[in-house]
Amino acid sequence: MASRLRCATELHNSILCLGRNPRHFQTFSVPHLKVRFSRWMVELFQATSAQRWSRSFASDNGELVDAVVPFMGESITDGTLATFLKQPGDRVAVDEPIAQIETDKVTIDVVSPEAGIIQKFVAIEGETVTPGTKVAVISKSDAGTTHVAPSEEKIAKDIPKAPPAEVQGSEKKKPVPETPVKEKPKAASPSPSRTSASEPQLPPKERERRVPMTRLRKRVATRLKDSQNTFAMLTTFNEVDMTNLMKLRSEYKDAFAEKHGVKLGLMSGFVKAAVSGLQNQPVINAVIDGDDIIYREYVDISIAVGTPKGLVVPVIRNADRMNFAEIEKEINTLAKKANDGTISIDEMAGGSFTISNGGVYGSLLSTPIINPPQSAILGMHSIVSRPMVVDGSVVPRPMMYIALTYDHRLIDGREAVFFLRRIKDVVEDPRRLLLDI
Repeated sequence: MASRLRCATELHNSILCLGRNPRHFQTFSVPHLKVRFSRWMVELFQATSAQRWSRSFASDNGELVDAVVPFMGESITDGTLATFLKQPGDRVAVDEPIAQIETDKVTIDVVSPEAGIIQKFVAIEGETVTPGTKVAVISKSDAGTTHVAPSEEKIAKDIPKAPPAEVQGSEKKKPVPETPVKEKPKAASPSPSRTSASEPQLPPKERERRVPMTRLRKRVATRLKDSQNTFAMLTTFNEVDMTNLMKLRSEYKDAFAEKHGVKLGLMSGFVKAAVSGLQNQPVINAVIDGDDIIYREYVDISIAVGTPKGLVVPVIRNADRMNFAEIEKEINTLAKKANDGTISIDEMAGGSFTISNGGVYGSLLSTPIINPPQSAILGMHSIVSRPMVVDGSVVPRPMMYIALTYDHRLIDGREAVFFLRRIKDVVEDPRRLLLDI
C-alpha cells in the first residue's frame, strides 16, 4: 500500500524501515549491507523503540499483527481517527483499508498489513493519532479468532472495565488526605469563564445541532483568514465573450476525444490563457518573501476543487510545457483523486497561481481569496447569454465575468488589468496562442 511503512531488514538490534515511495533514493552503507532508501522516509530505530513499529508478534491464539497509522507526509505530524471502515470479526485482505485518518489536508487510509480477521480495535474514533500508533489487531489464523474476535459492544465494555479496577484501587488509597476538595472551588471558577468564552452568543434552540469542525475545514478556515490578514487584496473584473472558444470545442470535441482519450473542456483553454498572461506579466507569478521578491520561472497552476469533505487545490506542474490534451488529462486525474480522497500531499503542495471556477455551481460573480503563498487568483464564473453590441448590432452572446484578486503590495493595477485583458484576448480568439500574439 502506498502509505504503509515496510520494515526492510533487522541488523544488530536495529531495524531499518523503508517508505513506499521509490522516488529520490539515496544509498546508505550499513555493516555487511547496502540498502537504497527514500530520502524522506528513512527511519533508524534501536530495538527498544522499534517495538512500537513492529507488526507481528506471537500470541497464544495464533499470530497477530498490528495495523498502525502510516507516514502521513512531510508536514503532517498527527491526524484524527475519523472512522472505522470495518468491524471486529470482519475478514480483510492484505492492504485493505480498515480505518481512515483525517489530516489538515487529506484523508489517509489505515490498511491491514496481512490477510486475516480483525480481532479488536485499540483506538477510538475522534482520537488524535500519530504515525506508528496502533489502531487494530489482526489475527492471521481463523482458530485464533473464534473466541477472540469480540463485537464492538464487548470491546467497549472490556476497555473501561480494566481502568476502573485500577482507579478504584488507587482511590481507596488516596481518599485519606482529600486535598483536591479544597482545590475544586479554585478550579471551578476559571472553568465557567472558559466555557462561556467559547459558547455561542445566542442560546441553543430547538432543531439545531452542533458538530465539530473537521481538520480539513479548520485548516481551510485558518489559511483563508491568514490570507485576508496578510495580503492587501484587491479585485479587478472583466467580461469574456465565450463564442469562439465554445465553437472550437464544439467542432473538435469528437476528434479530440478520439485521439487523446479525454474530453475537451473549457478549463484547458483558461489554463493556457493564464499561462500566456503570466508569461506576459511575470510579477503576477511572483511572491513576496520577507524583504525580497521571488520571481518564478515556472508556471504551476493550482485548480480549486470542491469535494464533499472540503476545498482542496491540486497543482498542475509545469503547465507552460503542456498542450491542451495533457492539461485535460491532468485535470481529470487530479479531480478524481480529490473527490475520492486519494490525492497526496505532494500533489497539492506548491503552485504559483490559482484558478477557481465557481461557474460550475452557478456563480455569476465573486471576489476569490488568494491562496498563500501565491500572489493572485483567477475566478471564473457561469456562462450567461446576454445582449451584446457586435459590429453595431445587438446580438445574444455567451458571456462570462472573470475576476482577478491580487496582492496589491506586489502587483499594481496596471499589471493586473493587463493580465486580465490577456486572458480575455486569448479566450475570445484562441488563434492568438498559435501565432503568439
